[in-house]
Amino acid sequence: MGYDRTVRVHAGFARTVAAAREALADQGFGVLTEIDVAATLKAKLGRDMEDYLILGACNPQLAERALDADRNIGLLLPCNVVIRAEGSQTVVQALDPATMATMTGLDTIAPVADEATRRLDDALATLVAELDR
Repeated sequence: MGYDRTVRVHAGFARTVAAAREALADQGFGVLTEIDVAATLKAKLGRDMEDYLILGACNPQLAERALDADRNIGLLLPCNVVIRAEGSQTVVQALDPATMATMTGLDTIAPVADEATRRLDDALATLVAELDR
């Protein structure tokens, strides 16, 4: 079973990051955390790698519903969105929210995961439409 929702765009890394933030915001997601993996590995290990950013995106209404259904769901929050350079493309990946429903086995999580999936898919589709014109 796949656990990601992935798109590839023909746009630079910085432009893709900015567009991803905007597309996520349009779908009600705020960015709670940001991890610059490339900078961290360089600083801590002296290792160079391609641009690689992890955004911890959260839609407060969906998070509240998920937490009301299962307080342990916080272990799977926020929704990680990875933006990384791959050759001439930039890859944008989001953790598939269906993973939450599968991992918990709770029927009450499924509607939340379905809505989160729809919103993330809409954000990813917006990126492709905007950046691959």
